[in-house]
Amino acid sequence: MPVLTRLVPSPLFVEIRSGALDALGGILADQRLSASGRIAVAISNGSGAAMRRRLEPALPGADWYNVDDGSLDSAVRLAEAMRGGHYDAIVGLGGGKIIDAAKYAAARVGLPLVAVATNLAHDGICSPVSTLDNDAGRGSYGVPSPIGIIVDLDVIRQAPPRFVAAGIGDVVSNISACADWELSQAVTGERVDGLAVAMARSAGENLLRHPGNTQDQDLLTALAEALVLSGIAMNIAGSTRPSSGACHEISHALDVLYPKRSAQHGEQVGLGAAFASFLRGERELTGLIVERLASHGLPVTAAQIGFTEAEFTEAVHYAPNTRPGRFTILEHLDLSPSAIRDAYADYVQAVNS
Repeated sequence: MPVLTRLVPSPLFVEIRSGALDALGGILADQRLSASGRIAVAISNGSGAAMRRRLEPALPGADWYNVDDGSLDSAVRLAEAMRGGHYDAIVGLGGGKIIDAAKYAAARVGLPLVAVATNLAHDGICSPVSTLDNDAGRGSYGVPSPIGIIVDLDVIRQAPPRFVAAGIGDVVSNISACADWELSQAVTGERVDGLAVAMARSAGENLLRHPGNTQDQDLLTALAEALVLSGIAMNIAGSTRPSSGACHEISHALDVLYPKRSAQHGEQVGLGAAFASFLRGERELTGLIVERLASHGLPVTAAQIGFTEAEFTEAVHYAPNTRPGRFTILEHLDLSPSAIRDAYADYVQAVNS
């Protein structure tokens, strides 16, 4: 009988603990990633300056690069600036925009990336995707996943609570995304990767039912681990399918239609997950998602992030255009604008009842 094996793409190391940031140099050396200390560190122009002052003495061989924003242009400029530096690795130090830009730049110059997260707003810390602003609005670019993940819980605790809560919304949306994937399997015959679903959905269910608040170390640890699992699930699937369904289509539509007004990614996909679950007729799950989002101060209606019923209706109707070829409850129902408006009105009534 043949022995069948499966190689699961995953980080070489994951450090989630208090004080991890101060041990950055030692971690890179211990993992045989950069014994020489020749690393490039990508930081933001704003809060990154304080991080540089804190870490520079412990990283004497590092070169520091400021990243203006989370745009494709900034990521390309970062890659060009690092060429010829003879680095062992690149460290993306900051929030999601910095890490996404650093992932893209690392892919262009062919170096491994270590993601050092200063907040937990979304699952980009471990995903094989960089989401970057471009001339058309925003695009997703396939890149190698980080070779290492470092999350200092002391640093995360200092981040604005809204960013931590947004990460919870992103992870909880996995549950809806996996349901959409399984719907596609039933209707279109699309292949579902059971291992990817198990990891992504387990991460979402853990956060859905976790009783802690955003200051609890146990919740922060669970969130960081869930974000890592979500990224690995996407690696296993070879796409964002385990973490991106109608919930993300709705969020992307809000970004495209109202680029100056869009909220945090995790806030939008959490709302999208609640509404998509409602459209699938999963009333109990919808209630659980709404309850958990609200408990962390996350929006559960469009009005709570500044959109009217008409604007949200337009976004939901446009949403399938953001992921051509992806089948979710939105493509399955193919609702007219008036039907979407009626369904959303029923959803709001259920939320407020």
